[in-house]
Amino acid sequence: MHLDPLAILTAFGLIFLAELPDKTMFASLAMGTRMRPLYVWFGTSSAFVVHVAIAVGAGSLIGLLPDWIVKLVSASLFAFGAFMLLRGSGGDDDEDAEVKTVTGFWPVYTTAFMAVFISEWGDLTQITTANLAASNGTWSTAIGAAAALMSVSALALLAGKFIAKRVPLRTVQRIGGICMLGLALWTAVEIFTG
Repeated sequence: MHLDPLAILTAFGLIFLAELPDKTMFASLAMGTRMRPLYVWFGTSSAFVVHVAIAVGAGSLIGLLPDWIVKLVSASLFAFGAFMLLRGSGGDDDEDAEVKTVTGFWPVYTTAFMAVFISEWGDLTQITTANLAASNGTWSTAIGAAAALMSVSALALLAGKFIAKRVPLRTVQRIGGICMLGLALWTAVEIFTG
C-alpha cells in the first residue's frame, strides 16, 4: 500500500470544496439541530465511508483501461464537475428533507446514515472520488476523500450556521469549479504530452 501525500491532499481539497455547498451539508446541519450532533456525525461518516469504498472500487476498474482512455474519462469527469459547480445549484436548498426529532444512538445513527447513503448516489463527490482513484491511487484517494466528507459533516454540525451567514456558498462553489476546470485542462493536456 503506497500513500501519496499530494494525492491525499488533492482528494481532500477537491472533495471538501465540492461537498461544502452540497445538500448533504445542509442535511447534516438540519439533523444536528434536532438530534445529538455526535450521533449524526457517526451516521453520516459511516455512509460516506461506504460511498468512498464504492467510488474507489469503480475508479480502480477504470484504472485498468489504457492510460489515454483513463485520462480522457478523467478530463471529461472533471469538466462535468466544473460545469455542475460553476452553473450553480440553486435547487439544493429545497432538497433538505424534513427531519423528525429522534433520540437514542441507533435511531439517530440510522436516520443520518440513510439520509446520506441515499442522497449521495451518483453525487458529484462520488464521481470525483472515482475519477481521482483512477488516476491518483486507490488508498490515497480513499483517505483524502473520506477525511474531506467527514470534515464537511463535522463542520456543518459544529459551525454550519456561522458559515452559512458569513461565507457565500456560491463563492465556495466557484472556487471548487475553477479547481476542477483546471484539473480537466491539465488532464486533457497530459493526453497529448504524456
